[in-house]
Formats: sequence, C-alpha cells, structure tokens
Amino acid sequence: MLASTTQQYIDHTASRPVWLVKDRFVYRTLTPQGSEFILVDPAKATRLPAFNHQKVAEALSSATGKTYTAQRLPFQEVTFTPDEKAILFASGGKSWQYDLTSGQLTPAKEKAKARRNESLSPDGKKAAFIKDYNLWVRDLATNQLTQLTTDGVKDFGYATDNAGWKHSDRAILLWSPDSKKIATFQQDERKVGEMYLATTNVGHPTLEQWKYPLPGDSTVAMLHRVVIEVENPKVIRLQVAPDPHRSTLGDDISSMGKLSDVAWNDDATQLLFVSTSRDHKQEKIRLADATTGQVREIFQETSATQFESGHEGISWRYLPKTNEIIWYSERDDWGHLYLYDATSGQLKQQITKGEWLVTDVLSVDEKNRVIYFMANGKEPGNPYYSHLYKIGLDGKKLTLLTPERGKHLTTLSPSGAYLVDTYSEPDVPPIMVLRSNTGKLVATLEKTDLSRLQATGWKPPIPFSVKAHDGKTDVYGLLYTPTKLDSTKKYPVIDYIYPGPQGGSVRNFSFTASRRDNQALAELGFIVVELEGTSNPLRSKRFHDMSYGNMADNTLPDQIAAIKQLAAVRTYMDTSRVGIWGHSGGGFATACAMFVYPDFFKVGISESGNHDNRNYEDDWGERYIGLETKNAKGVSNYEAQANQVHAKNLKGKLMLAHGMMDDNVPPYNTLLVVEALEKANKDYDLVIFPNSRHGFGAYTNYMMRRRWDYFVQHLLGLNPPKEYLIKNGTDPRNVD
Repeated sequence: MLASTTQQYIDHTASRPVWLVKDRFVYRTLTPQGSEFILVDPAKATRLPAFNHQKVAEALSSATGKTYTAQRLPFQEVTFTPDEKAILFASGGKSWQYDLTSGQLTPAKEKAKARRNESLSPDGKKAAFIKDYNLWVRDLATNQLTQLTTDGVKDFGYATDNAGWKHSDRAILLWSPDSKKIATFQQDERKVGEMYLATTNVGHPTLEQWKYPLPGDSTVAMLHRVVIEVENPKVIRLQVAPDPHRSTLGDDISSMGKLSDVAWNDDATQLLFVSTSRDHKQEKIRLADATTGQVREIFQETSATQFESGHEGISWRYLPKTNEIIWYSERDDWGHLYLYDATSGQLKQQITKGEWLVTDVLSVDEKNRVIYFMANGKEPGNPYYSHLYKIGLDGKKLTLLTPERGKHLTTLSPSGAYLVDTYSEPDVPPIMVLRSNTGKLVATLEKTDLSRLQATGWKPPIPFSVKAHDGKTDVYGLLYTPTKLDSTKKYPVIDYIYPGPQGGSVRNFSFTASRRDNQALAELGFIVVELEGTSNPLRSKRFHDMSYGNMADNTLPDQIAAIKQLAAVRTYMDTSRVGIWGHSGGGFATACAMFVYPDFFKVGISESGNHDNRNYEDDWGERYIGLETKNAKGVSNYEAQANQVHAKNLKGKLMLAHGMMDDNVPPYNTLLVVEALEKANKDYDLVIFPNSRHGFGAYTNYMMRRRWDYFVQHLLGLNPPKEYLIKNGTDPRNVD
C-alpha cells in the first residue's frame, strides 16, 4: 500500500505538458504495457502519438546495443527541435536527436548550460554565480569569467543563500529582462549566531558551522539591496535601510534560485520590491531607480498578526506598462486581489471579493486586462478544492473556467489561449482535459484507470467533515480503514498530524494512491485519521489566525474533537486506544499531545520535532508567534509553548527520533525533551540517525518499520515480526 508499489498499477496518468510552438504540446502517459508520448494540437483538436515509438526504439537499440521496445522507451521526457523536424531526449547519460523524416538517430549537440549553482540569464548567454563571497558571471559560449563585485567578504557576501535552515552555494538574484542587470543583495550576517553539527565517524568528526539566527536574537540576517550592471560591472546600492531576511510569503526569499518579491520594468530602468518586517506584520512596497539607486515608497500594509501574499506562490504583480500593481491582501478576512496606482500609491479598486480566497495568480493578460488565478472556497463543497477563474482588472466578468468538482491543477499555454487542466478528489482519480481560455472543453486527454490497482485490493481513503473544537467551524480530513474492515471489531486509532500553521495534515486534496504510510498502517489493524485543523491555511485569515501567538495549540483540540465525532458514528473506532505521530512540525505536535493530553493520546512517535521554537530558525516562530518578549519575571512568551516544559506529564509510550545532522530542525530540539524526561524520571524510547538530515534519507524505511512496530506493540498489544525489512516497489514503466 506504499506509493512505490501502488504507482505501478495506475494507468493513463499524464506528465505535465511540454509546450511547443503555436500552443502545441507533448506529454507522457502511462499505459498497462508501458508508456506513450502524445502530441496535442489545440487548434486542430487532435491527440496523436508524438512520434513513431517503434522506429525510435529500433534506432536506439541499434545505436546502443541494448534492446528497447516501443512501449518501454528508456526516457520520461521528450521535446522537439525548434523546427519540429526532430525530437530530443536523454538516455543512458547521453543526449540524442531523432530525425522524424529520415529516422536517423544521432548524438545531440550539447547546448551550453548553467551549472547547478548558477543563475541563467534570460537570453541564455550568461550565468551568474558566487565565488569568494562575490558575484561573477560566466559567458556560456566562451567560458570567460567576469567579476561583478569586489567588496564581498565572509558573512557579508553577495547573493548568498545561507540564513537559517536554508543554506547553499546557490546565487539568489533576479536578472533583468534584457540580461544586462541583476537585482540582488549583500547579506550581512557578521553578528548573526552560529549553528553547529558534528558528523559521526571513525576519527575526528567534521564540524558543520553556519549562520542560523534564532527568535529573540538581537541580530538577524539583513539584506543590503543592490542592482548590478553586468556589461560594465558596477554596483548601485539602493538608498534604503537594510531589510530583514524575509519574504511576503514565508521564510524563504527565493523560489527556484530567483529572488522573490522583486520585479523589473521592461527596460530595466526601475525595480519594484517589497520590504517585509522581521515579524511579518508590515509590508512596504517600494520602487527603485535602477540607475541612481533612489527609492520611493509607494504604499504599505500592516497586519495585527502576520501578512501573507498568497499560498501556492507570491501573488502580487507589477504591471509596468500601465504603472499599476496587483496586490494581495487578507484585509477583509479573505485573500483577495487589489489594484493600485504605482505612482500615487492609491487603491484603484478591489478586484476580487467574497467569502473565498485567491491562492495563486497564474497569469496576467496585460493587453486585455484579465487575470487568471486559482481560488479556493468559492464553489460548494470542500473548501480545499481549487478552481481556475479569470476576471477583469476592473473586478468585472468573474468567470469559472474549470467547473468540475475537485482539486484542479492547471497550466496555461504560452499564448494564454488554452489551458491543460487535471482535476481529481482524494477518492476520485484524475481526469486531464484541454480547454480554451473561455472555459470551453476542447478535448478530454486522459482518464486515469485504477482497475489494475483495485484488483490488488486497494481502496481510497474516506473524505469526511466534522466540527472543530469550537463546535461550529467545519473542518475536513481523510479516514483510512483496513481493506477487510470488520465493523463488529474495535480498532485502535492513529492520528497522523502536521499542524502547520503553514500547511496541514492532508495538505493536498488531489488524488494520490498512497499518502505516506497511512493505508499501510491501516492494514496492520488501525483506523488512521488525518485532519486539516483550525489555524491551518487556505481558509479565511480568521481561521488561519486562531492559534496565532500560541503555536503549541497544534490543532490538538480539533484532532480530539474530530476523533470523538468520527467514533460516535463509526463504532469500530476505539477511542481508549489512540496513537499519534508526525514529523517536523508534526513531531512537535505529537510530543505536545502526549504531554498536554496524556489521558487521550496513549502512544506517540515524534520525529524531527521543533520542540522549542526558540531553538528553531528565527523567521518561522516570529511569523506565527511574534517577536520574543519577556514578562517582569524574565519569562519568555515562547516558554509555555516549549515541549520540554511539559515533559513531566507523560503517561503513555513515547518514541522520539531525530537525525543528528538535521540542518533544518537542529537535533538539540529533541535532546531538550530527552533531558527533561530524564529529569522527570520518565521512560521513553529514542531512535537516533547519526549522519542523517531532516528526513532520514536512506533510513526512511527503517524509521517506518520502527513506527509500525511501535504501534503494533503498544496499541495492538502484539509482537511485531523481528527486524522486518520494508522493500520499495518499482514501476517498470519508469525506466531511464
């Protein structure tokens, strides 16, 4: 029932489209025999094989000396040459080009590419990278290097990606559209505190040391914003005070290596950017002259709790042609779009409104003044189902483009004339369709087939809705039962938890055949519950803020209320035997459940938990709790939310687990709880992964097995098989 096994029995699921000229696109679909590449022409409403699979298989077999079949080609992605006379693919560590007319297969000419830690310019000719704390560019054609900055030093370098849980050698920046300028920063971490981890090995350990600010620190990473001219290297410093290392969306200032919350105008003379306060309560929208560095503040917004500019992605947009800004705000309790004049800073109008929320802006058609966006909660039913809409910038002609019930994942064509939409529900498999931008159905492309999967005995989870702990608010979740459920028996309950507040236990209400090991646990004789509780996102701001300032709420009152309501109608659920487990934030919540509600939760497994947010990176706690303060007695407002403070209340069986090289949630979080349990003379179990990061890596299955053993032993009262080996399944169609 794990994903590595169930996936091989699912047919007619499709990859994301690879767009070609004239909005044509190619995608790969899985079949019972293997896979097939499909070419779709929206204008002609045709869906045909992208190429002759048999001839490609024969050509590749001849070239490599290996035998391939049309149904089992050894690559998962394919694209076309610009003239569409040949296809390009990679196999066996080599790049190939297959001529569609002659049938000739030849090694493809390798294009110069940016390396892993480099940022490619829009014209594809240059790549920016960090060397010795300074920013450089490499000419991809000649490999010539040019140094752009010279005053970068250790802990005060350019474009650095090394603050807190996120640290790498990647350059964080945004190229201008003409590839002549770069927007980035010089990051000051000279007085920021350090984090330390040490390897376990024979001989001297290797010490990892990097900057990792914590809540309450007097100094955090600060961004000195700059614009860099590339052709004749010059640094223009923006004339504004340094900003804290923050973004409008969360605790990361980049997306795929690109600097977030900045936007160029078309000729790269101006740079719009947003400055976020350390506590995420204030946003300042500013415009910089990219030649002089002068900065003008356009407008600002404040929040009593914390500000977010979207959910699936940052949802504000700069429209330089009309000198306007599409701004995202939850000022009316729902996440909506507003149109501002970029010169005066005045609000022109609210674009979207109502008791529903925009989750992501996909595209803005500036010429026709239309926005395409995803939104939740507007249609009846599950508020976590998302749909695609379009609306005019004047707030008129709101149009639903994807009407089918479910969670929609949508991709717009390059011209914006078409969209590929895949929709599903947790218990309803995906359907992939092609539509015009009016919403008209052009073609149904794929209908996922579960017949082979269902023949194995698999069944989907059961969606449910109950009331939150307040007895009024609807909350939603999924229930997993054994495939051979005996309703006359009593089954222990296991609560899988991830409390957020930036995400929840279910997180995504799309279809997936296996969510973690939920169904596998159910097969061992449990009822498994996962619930989106209050204070998780994708609802109203009031809903999301229910536990603001008290992250130790952890949605636990909702979890208990939900389990009791479910058991009232499903009498096979035994609420006298309830277990709970979670990872990271879920590890924090699990230990809290065992300490604060010890009479309800009897067995817990807490993995990689951030048990005291004073010991976790500065941005996360300060975003959802606020800045650290101390009362007259010197007690921190974070104190009562720390798990070690309540460890003495443990009654049940608790297993703690942590990777000792966890550079996201440092392992000292779990060791604080260990120390408190020992001081209180409490029994506990501990699993340590000496050289593992946050997710345990190669030891993931070992932890899963230990988790199964622990619940079987202490909730079912049975002896698990000794050292059972969990083997990953493989899908023979995914060969490369």
